[in-house]
Amino acid sequence: MGHKIGKAHAPHKGSLQFYPRVRAKRIYPRIRNWPKVDEVRLLGFAGYKAGMTHAIIVDNRKYSPTKGMEIAVPVTIIETPPILILALRFYKKTSKGLRCVTEVFADNLSKEIMKDLSRKIKLPKEKKDAKKQLEELEKRLDEFAEIRAICATRPRLTKLKKKPEIFEVAVGGKNIKEKFEYLKNLLGKEVRISDVFKPGEQVDVFAVTKGKGFQGPVKRFGIKLLHHKAKKSRRKPGTLGPERPGVVLFTVPQAGQMGYQTRCEYNKWILDIGSDGKKVTPAGGFPHYGVVRNDYILLLGSTPGPKKRLIRLRLALRANKKLPNVPPKIVYLDLSSKQGA
Repeated sequence: MGHKIGKAHAPHKGSLQFYPRVRAKRIYPRIRNWPKVDEVRLLGFAGYKAGMTHAIIVDNRKYSPTKGMEIAVPVTIIETPPILILALRFYKKTSKGLRCVTEVFADNLSKEIMKDLSRKIKLPKEKKDAKKQLEELEKRLDEFAEIRAICATRPRLTKLKKKPEIFEVAVGGKNIKEKFEYLKNLLGKEVRISDVFKPGEQVDVFAVTKGKGFQGPVKRFGIKLLHHKAKKSRRKPGTLGPERPGVVLFTVPQAGQMGYQTRCEYNKWILDIGSDGKKVTPAGGFPHYGVVRNDYILLLGSTPGPKKRLIRLRLALRANKKLPNVPPKIVYLDLSSKQGA
């Protein structure tokens, strides 16, 4: 009997889900899918990542082994100044999916807002009467398959910067008429986080991750170091693939861009929504961010991206049914200095 050869076990290094690992096109993401909800409401919002701390909460999850007990959990604080409903976008359904037909821009914006918007987009020289446009479109509602809101952030309120971000947010509702009536009243107005989400709900978080530049395959994919007598280099893949076909497959872990990529994290539990930033700002402010001056949202766990990055929130597409709709009681929120002062 000869010796049995051990079974080779070499799991693939790095998920193929995220290929190609290239830099994001812009610093804040777009959302491609929205949940279908009968309730007439905005399905998304956005805010700026301030930082993290920890909280002690009373666990109210039904099947948790620590139910009713006080547990320590990590918490992310996102500052969410009001967003402006800048325009309405109307879509038709075609054989290639939804196609934008027309847009109606708000005509009642202040000079300060217009000045900030001019930093981001080229504004039309002539103002069109939004009320007249909406009256004409209301007669043709049957032609449209979808209406969405074009929103602009108000970063000036956070004192981080002046240039706003502009993105699209879908609206819930049973039919197009409900959505139209709801959005018609919001055009040109500001919406707060408390008007969109409630504590206890779950949201999906979209952001562009922290950029780490050009990295080698060991750091980028977690491959093993070669033997210390390996030729030329230890921090390289052992083989680039078979001799034939003479092609290096894209699945081979190689050096390249790491980070600064759009990522989504599902089912983040909203622990709290508030308007007084002093209640969540630690002593000395958040490192690399400062003081929370506007509305804020507390999420259980971490979110992608560094400080000051725009975080987009969407009503959970596939919510965790085990999480209750009532937020847990927050017994203590750590506001000690994050700078060791």
